[in-house]
Amino acid sequence: MTELDVAGLQRRLAEFAAARDWGQYHTPKNLAAALSVEASELLEIFQWLTPEQSARVMEDPESAHRVADEVADVLAYLLQFCEVLGIDALAALAAKVDRNEVRYPPKPSSAEPESR
Repeated sequence: MTELDVAGLQRRLAEFAAARDWGQYHTPKNLAAALSVEASELLEIFQWLTPEQSARVMEDPESAHRVADEVADVLAYLLQFCEVLGIDALAALAAKVDRNEVRYPPKPSSAEPESR
């Protein structure tokens, strides 16, 4: 059985940690540090690639697997971080996109006449 919703994944992660008595280590500070480490491991895959090579990284099965694993690690720590602090990750993202749409309005296309 696989749960592919955020709340379900957070429950699975919490149960996984609880079964191993890891909850004591899942403080906001530790989870933020772990998230940073995993994001750095994702970056390491791309460190010396050209832009063209980085765009094709998923074409190689070995590098694709590494990228997917690091993405999973980043997401796992982010979801655990949000769970510990009571942050609804999807609501936070939606609110941020709303603010960015106001903060960074689209530029008028060159085909549209400017309003005066």
